[in-house]
Amino acid sequence: MAEGNASTFKIPRYKTKTVKMEPIILGFLNSIYLQIPGVGQSQLGSLNPWIKGPIPSAFGIIGISIMLNLLNAGIRKKMVDQDKLRRLMKETRAWQKERMAAFRAKEQEKIDQINKKSAYMNKLNMEIMQMNMRPMALTFVPFLLIFYFVLPHMFAYTVVESPIPLNVFPGNFFHLTCSADDVKNAQKSHCTHENDMYFWGWYFLSSISVSGIIMRVTKTSANLD
Repeated sequence: MAEGNASTFKIPRYKTKTVKMEPIILGFLNSIYLQIPGVGQSQLGSLNPWIKGPIPSAFGIIGISIMLNLLNAGIRKKMVDQDKLRRLMKETRAWQKERMAAFRAKEQEKIDQINKKSAYMNKLNMEIMQMNMRPMALTFVPFLLIFYFVLPHMFAYTVVESPIPLNVFPGNFFHLTCSADDVKNAQKSHCTHENDMYFWGWYFLSSISVSGIIMRVTKTSANLD
């Protein structure tokens, strides 16, 4: 995002965040379908699931999201030096804050002095990104297999009914809930009511809800606030 004095210049502001893999995996699953023959919409749920009923399914998915997040946090704690990560992030944020203050004050001499560290800060940001991506390199394929070949057999296509539509993503390939058109579509017999939530949509929301708590409890959060 560009910030600064709009009348004279724009200041690029960089933020380093912990990379979360769940949205990446789910988006990949739903849009690409792994390019495997016979793998597609049928892998997003079962008409005869192992776990039946909305309440067992809802709590079962929450339990799975907790277990997978705990596993991810454990791997992250083993593979990433958390103290070093926080130190690097603290250093880069302090530099960004100082740079923003200098730009706002229009202190050119100080700006030039701060900009001398740009190359070094870019190097630190790259190192932070690599540290955050390292656990994903290990967990991506196993989690992908779980999402595609285990969970679809455990749960029905839809598990709960949302009070509001949650299809906030652009395009028609990433739906969290059944739309009115889906209910009318004979090929989507699993959508019996508008706003029925897909099982992976419920997992998506459950995982987001518990991931922050688990990262704080396991001390794997990179949040400095």
